[in-house]
Amino acid sequence: MVGDPYMRLMSSIPEQRSGFDARPDEGRMTTHASLQDFVDRHERLFILTGAGCSTHSGIPDYRDAEGQWKRVQPVTYQAFMGEEQTRRRYWARSLIGWRLMRQAEPNNAHRALARLEAAGRTELLLTQNVDRLHQAAGSSQVIDLHGRIDRVRCMDCEARSPRVELQEDLSRLNPGWRDLDAAEAPDGDADLEGADFSSFLVPTCRRCGGLVKPDVVFFGENVPRDRVDAAFRHLDKADAVLIVGSSLMVYSGFRFVQKAADLGKPVAAINLGRTRADGLLTLKVEQSCEEALAFLL
Repeated sequence: MVGDPYMRLMSSIPEQRSGFDARPDEGRMTTHASLQDFVDRHERLFILTGAGCSTHSGIPDYRDAEGQWKRVQPVTYQAFMGEEQTRRRYWARSLIGWRLMRQAEPNNAHRALARLEAAGRTELLLTQNVDRLHQAAGSSQVIDLHGRIDRVRCMDCEARSPRVELQEDLSRLNPGWRDLDAAEAPDGDADLEGADFSSFLVPTCRRCGGLVKPDVVFFGENVPRDRVDAAFRHLDKADAVLIVGSSLMVYSGFRFVQKAADLGKPVAAINLGRTRADGLLTLKVEQSCEEALAFLL
């Protein structure tokens, strides 16, 4: 590929050979020289990212190295839609947690993947994250599998509005909560255990007065079918799959690795700890996402 910008980039970077875990006796795992070798061999990558891609941007993740929950599981769709007290608790915590999400900036893992796309080596970047940091880093061929936290959806009239507008309404209606100090939690949440949420006021849709919800897929809620179908169409066109910072414990992401394995497409993963797909991997790199992808920068 004479003149390919990616090949010029790769030829100038020393080969990365450390930090990978290749065990031929475990499932489909086979030996590759490095993650750089895996990327170099496959021209059209389907990339699936998870929370581990954003931890160096200051956004906490959900699971530990064994794939277990680090905290109480997030609110479910059914509880949010059916219980006023759950909505009060959610939005009170979000009023504080949004400060972190709004200030978060892309890290070198996001930048490395954006550079890979710019070199023409990406079929799609499918992210389980809702923080939009891939787009902020320059990636454009992105599907936000679980939606986006910077937007709010009215469940009655379907209007979408910026999250910053709701933050204004939350702050105006609940001035005593705005400056509370709390530890940050994943996806714009904050730990406010023991607080009395009964007096917290939840804004309604500015257009119709309906119930508002973050424009993200909650646990217990289905990912929109058209979003899933679009991702599968891109997977069909890809040469290989690269998992970046996901344990794949949630089926909404794991199903794409299952499909890739059924199609005979090689799968590599960067993750600190166990993944649900360990038995399906061609290569596993147990490093931070920034460290593992540094050869692209």
